[in-house]
Amino acid sequence: MDQNPEIPLQSLGQLAAAEADCRRCPLYHDATQAVPGDGPSHATFMLVGEQPGDKEDLAGKPFVGPAGRILDQALADAGIAREQTFVTNAVKHFKHEMRGKRRLHKRPNNYEIERCKIWLDQERMLVRPSTIIALGVTAARGLTGKTVTIAKMRKTPIELADGTRLVVTVHPSALLRIEDEAANRAAYKEFVADLKAAAAVEKKR
Repeated sequence: MDQNPEIPLQSLGQLAAAEADCRRCPLYHDATQAVPGDGPSHATFMLVGEQPGDKEDLAGKPFVGPAGRILDQALADAGIAREQTFVTNAVKHFKHEMRGKRRLHKRPNNYEIERCKIWLDQERMLVRPSTIIALGVTAARGLTGKTVTIAKMRKTPIELADGTRLVVTVHPSALLRIEDEAANRAAYKEFVADLKAAAAVEKKR
């Protein structure tokens, strides 16, 4: 079934129901459920990640696993109130491969990102955030339609076609993969600095 609602959905509840029925790409086959965005209906900030992880797929809510805990701490350290944020993902179903009994994350491809973009666009229309923070390259592609390099984009906020400001940074899961303690601290500090830059952009509006 190729859902392509011609009439914009009227609420986040309607959107979540439509996402739950989505068959626009094959990822729904192996996921437990679609994971809709979560947060206030008119949040100041929208944070867009890549896709649900294992914990999120089971819980049906975004950013409830280890990466979510890092994000919550970084938001607090950046002075962004969690209740001001709407968190979601560029892709709504968990893409993974089995390794024994474990479900290991696989990065969504461009086709899957494009097929899911309709839901991200609907979220933006409903929430109408003034600042969007893209967490990683998949999120940045879902928002811009282009393949981007985080290192080139993370220091310079850009304006999207609808006037929304976009700040690009790393996905918090990237910090989980840095084993060296000093390097991890430095990467976390830079991540918080990016979130602070987003907060500064918002204060200037």
